[in-house]
Formats: sequence, C-alpha cells, structure tokens
Amino acid sequence: RDDEREERSRGDDDKDRKRGENDGPENKEEGAADAAPKEPKKELKGRTGGAYVPPFKLAQMLKEIEDKSSPEYQRMTWDALRKSINGLVNKVNISNLTNILPEMFGENLVRGRGLFARSIMKSQMASPAFTSVYAAVVAVVNTKFPELGELVLRRVVLQFRRAYKRNDKPVCVAATKLLAHLVMQQAAHELLALELLTVLLSQPTDDSVEVAIEFVKEVGYTLSELSPQGLHSIFERFRGILHEGEIDKRVQFMIESLFAIRKAGFEGHQGVPKELDLVESDDQITHEMSLEDELNAETGLDVFKVDPEYEENQAKYEQLKKEILGEGGEEEEDGDDDDGD
Repeated sequence: RDDEREERSRGDDDKDRKRGENDGPENKEEGAADAAPKEPKKELKGRTGGAYVPPFKLAQMLKEIEDKSSPEYQRMTWDALRKSINGLVNKVNISNLTNILPEMFGENLVRGRGLFARSIMKSQMASPAFTSVYAAVVAVVNTKFPELGELVLRRVVLQFRRAYKRNDKPVCVAATKLLAHLVMQQAAHELLALELLTVLLSQPTDDSVEVAIEFVKEVGYTLSELSPQGLHSIFERFRGILHEGEIDKRVQFMIESLFAIRKAGFEGHQGVPKELDLVESDDQITHEMSLEDELNAETGLDVFKVDPEYEENQAKYEQLKKEILGEGGEEEEDGDDDDGD
C-alpha cells in the first residue's frame, strides 16, 4: 500500500508539471494581464457617437487635443456647433429673440450654415406657431450672411414642391407658412408668393384651395402693399373658383370668409409684429427665386467634413463675429468719437 501511495503521489506531480509546460506564452500573458491593474480607458477623441456629453466634459476633451486642426478635433467642434445651434433655435421666442441673436452670431454660422437651415426648418415643422419667430431669426441672419437666408429659402421651396407633388397637406401648410413669413420679412420676393398661389389655384382641389387660403391670410396684407394688382388677380381667381362651385361647401365658406378678411384690411393679420420687425429697410436683402428654378438643397452641408484650412477659416469667422457684434474696433471708435466731442 505504501508503494501504491508513492506511485500516486509521483503521478500527481507529473500531471502538475505537464500542466505547467502546457501553459504557453499566450496563456501566461493572459494570466499576467489579469493580475496587472487595468489601465483606465482613454476618452474617445473622435465621434461622440450621438451620445450626450455634458458641455464641461466636452470642453475638457477639446482641451486635451493638442492638434487643433486634426480630424478628431474638428469632428468634436462640429458636434458642439450642431448642439449649440439646435439649442438656440429650440429656445428662441418673441421675448428672448434679441438676446438669442448675439449668441447665434457667436456660433460659426458659415461653417454651420447647413445645420442652421436644417434646425430652423425642423423646428418650424414641429412648432408652426413659432414660424414668425423663426422667420425673424432668418431675416436678421440674412442681413449678415445672405447665403444662409438663400439656403433656407431654397430648401423651403424644394420642400413645398415635393409636398405638393405628393399631396402631403401638413408639409405643404408648414412650408407655405414659413414662405409667407419670409416674404413678410422681405427675405423672399413677393413674386414667389404670387407664383405659389397661382400654382395652388391652377387646378383647384379642396386641399390646394385651403392651403392657398391660409397662405393669403398670412401674407395678404404684405402683398396688398407690395403688389396690390397681383393680389387682386389672386382674389379674382378665388371668385372664379366660387362660381364654378366644384369644391366642397366648407372650402367655399372659407373663401367667402377670406373676402371678408380682405375687406376688413386683413385685420389681425397685418404684417410683421413690432417685436419681430428687427431689420431696417436699408439692411434688407431680398432673394428672388421661382418655383421653376433648378435648386440645390446642398444637403452635404449638414454632415461633417474635414476642412484642410480649418484654423484659418475659424480665424476668419472670429473676425467677422467681432465686426457683427461690435466687439473691439467699433467700440473703440465710438469711444474716440465721444472723446473728440
């Protein structure tokens, strides 16, 4: 029995030795890795993946990147720009508009022009009651960056054309409402409004006539001042549709109500509210556009692209921002003038 015990003991030792020999370099490395303390994961310095990153955290991450022209840094500043523009558009209203506008110009609107146009249109679609406010924002930005005003107008026209072809009434209503207020702000020419009405009433349906009626309620007062003869022609077309009697009685009643509104001088729909009339007539830039024009929505502006001249372009916008917001030079000049007096 003692001999059997010794043989078993030797056998167990041999098995343990063989196990140790079978532990190759890979297994040993795994064991060492498990034993070693884990290094903290480095912050992702590229895309944030759409996940929410608190502003202070994002600022810290940006500071940690030494190469300010790197794709990673540009991507993170793009995400920050998108969130800032969306945030400002989402919270703007009549009472805080004059405070929001300097903040808006504080963002790089040249780099983010696609983001700006997209945010305005998306917010207006979700909250049509604030259309007059969004149009006022566009009108003010348009005085400094006409390319942004034109981009918004182009996209709204394209949105209307698509919706009209698809008989998408809700989108048609939203697009025409924004167009009306851009005409009222004189960021868009009144001929576009008359052309749109002509299209809506050329082959009248209950829906197209109803959209036209709502559009005239918004923009009628402005058209009566800028193009009274054009507006008269539109009302003659409404009169003809009434006499044809082919549309629903409810819509016929809406046309009759519209004539009453016109007779009352568009009371309750008289142009831009005082709080939103922020652009001096000399500063207004009116874009001429037709529904028949070949238009490019430039949707590529909405997505991130690496800018090989990023730092140079950022510096250019910083200079523009100072000129727009009156920082530095203008304030000093004003001070010199006061001293001279």
